[in-house]
Amino acid sequence: MRRAFNYAVSFLFLLGACSNKKEQSRAVISDITFSLYASGAIKSKDQYTVLSTVPGIIKQIHIEPGALVKTGDLLFTLENREATLNADNARQVLDFSASNSRKNSDRLQEAVSQVEASKEKYQNDSAIYFRQKKLWEQNIGTRLDFDQRHLAFATSKINYDASVSRLSQLKNQLENDVELSKINYQIAKKRQGDFSIKSEIEGKVFDVIKNKGELVGPQTALCIIGKPDQFYLEMNVDENDITSVIMDQEVVITMDSYKGKLFRGRVSKIFPIMDGRSRTFRVEATFSDPPATLYPNLTAEANIIVKVKKNAILIPRSFLDKDNQIWLEDGTKRKVVTGVQDERNVEILKGLTTQEIIYKPE
Repeated sequence: MRRAFNYAVSFLFLLGACSNKKEQSRAVISDITFSLYASGAIKSKDQYTVLSTVPGIIKQIHIEPGALVKTGDLLFTLENREATLNADNARQVLDFSASNSRKNSDRLQEAVSQVEASKEKYQNDSAIYFRQKKLWEQNIGTRLDFDQRHLAFATSKINYDASVSRLSQLKNQLENDVELSKINYQIAKKRQGDFSIKSEIEGKVFDVIKNKGELVGPQTALCIIGKPDQFYLEMNVDENDITSVIMDQEVVITMDSYKGKLFRGRVSKIFPIMDGRSRTFRVEATFSDPPATLYPNLTAEANIIVKVKKNAILIPRSFLDKDNQIWLEDGTKRKVVTGVQDERNVEILKGLTTQEIIYKPE
């Protein structure tokens, strides 16, 4: 909502009224401030709602409202037997896989023995074959003996190569089993760790939402944490006004908690996306002179100062008719060019001097 207001100067207009005369006035020269109105709420720096990422029952609450916590401090412990059993089972599978991958494991020892046996047979058959080959080259022995020795040699080589390949595959398989078991165990431990909910920041517990023994699910709000001595104002600015808001603009803030007092701040952050439901933009401001005591979610009203017009010619808004005309002393009307206006006054850019008397429209 656009608004121009004056919080520093009170204007005195020449107003007069009687039973048989129209109300009259003259323009005055003074300052007027053009601002944008925005509703808002106080937020703590880094304030966030602690959410559960897993389903479970609240077994223990380790904090209370007002408590100070550090990063990594335990906030809630949830109970879930299934997660504990899964972690234990994953640990056992990992231990079993690691045991199988050791050099002295039964499976590896058996594969190694097969390699050694096939190697020994291959070497023996190889020696016999080459002796038989030399004899055959000297025309000693029969073709049948030579062919049988060659077949035994070839078969032994195939068996030896196959046993070496099986040993290599077994080693790779056991190593992969160990790595997969490690990953599954880490996942199970991480899931089990999700039942121990810890603080992400160093701050203060503003609220504990859930109670011990309650059943919670993923994305259930458990508590609210933020910085205890660092607060800012979060405002909702209408889409029609957002283009007039820039960084470091002055903000004048009022709160029901501090009635009759004004506080000042500066625009510190503008979020460049509109909320589709409220059609507003989120804007943040830091306090220049914060109150001594603040709490998260206190409501506030803010005026973002867009421009201060110095030495403007002002008249009461009620002295301008619906056609943007003023009524003069001689009974005529005159079209004027207006500028900034607030709840009471309007700036006249052209068409009126401070010497002329004007009358309130009928």
